Amino acid sequence: MYPNDYGPLIWFMPSWFIAGQGVDLAAHYPDAGSKAGDFAYLYFVQEFMPAGMVGLLIAAMFAATMSSMDSGLNRNSGIFVKNFYEPIVRPNATEKELVIVSKLTSTFFGIAIILVALFINSLKGLSLFDTMMYVGALIGFPMTIPAFCGFFIKKTPDWAGWGTLVVGAVVSYYVGFVINAEMVANWFNLEPLTGREWSDLKVAIGLIGHLVFTAGFFCLTTLFYKPLSDERQQDVDKFFNNLATPLVAESTEQKKLDNKQRRMLGSLIACAGVGVMAMFLLPNPLWGRMIFVLCGVIVLAVGLLLVKAVDESVEQEDAEAVTNNA
Repeated sequence: MYPNDYGPLIWFMPSWFIAGQGVDLAAHYPDAGSKAGDFAYLYFVQEFMPAGMVGLLIAAMFAATMSSMDSGLNRNSGIFVKNFYEPIVRPNATEKELVIVSKLTSTFFGIAIILVALFINSLKGLSLFDTMMYVGALIGFPMTIPAFCGFFIKKTPDWAGWGTLVVGAVVSYYVGFVINAEMVANWFNLEPLTGREWSDLKVAIGLIGHLVFTAGFFCLTTLFYKPLSDERQQDVDKFFNNLATPLVAESTEQKKLDNKQRRMLGSLIACAGVGVMAMFLLPNPLWGRMIFVLCGVIVLAVGLLLVKAVDESVEQEDAEAVTNNA
């Protein structure tokens, strides 16, 4: 088994432990209502981990969120600017203007994400787990269909991608807001579905609906395919040729950049590891102090490994080149 295969075991262990202890989370967090189960990790850290671990947990959550969110915001902003704003709205835009638009677009996307998060939090009857399943099945999955199918089905019109997204949005809306448990029970002559059954069934219906209708629509667009112009065909061929071409750094510039990133990140991570180990000074039992030492050692080891991964030969070659030029 690969190391990532043990991830779910580690992630779900606190919840399993709390459930095995018979803890009534609804009694401890009455304001959470039906979402009390989402507080299993917080309860576990508060009651069974040493003092100070809550702050470390929150810091880790913020770090994990920001590490993916900032790259996602920049990626989406770049897609909008380079694929829509520059070629369609402002073909002659300067680099300064594109940077300004990128910043504004990132700000807009960030505000939109905050509003969506506030909306999800307002849904008192929807647990965090169900929310993630719905987002993946009704939003994330249909967005991957045109990108995935496009690798294998190349003879489609240019509107096939965004047309498939529109169909996917319609399917997601129908599954999320139109179909209900009573309708499904009547269709198949079933007993009334429980909330848990309907929650799982909605995800399954969404996935099947997108596989049949959304992916099916993309395949059907091949019926409207027409030979492209020479210029457009060259762009398409170049795109697939770039996908099939591996990225190889032929000069030392990329290696220099990699060394700089390894040294900087490694140093920062090593400092963070020392900071975590310093939490040994918090008033805790010996086992609690040793938990912070163990966490700090792991973080410190990762930082030192990154620093050790710096390719010294590249820097030696660069130093020799500077000496020879001098």
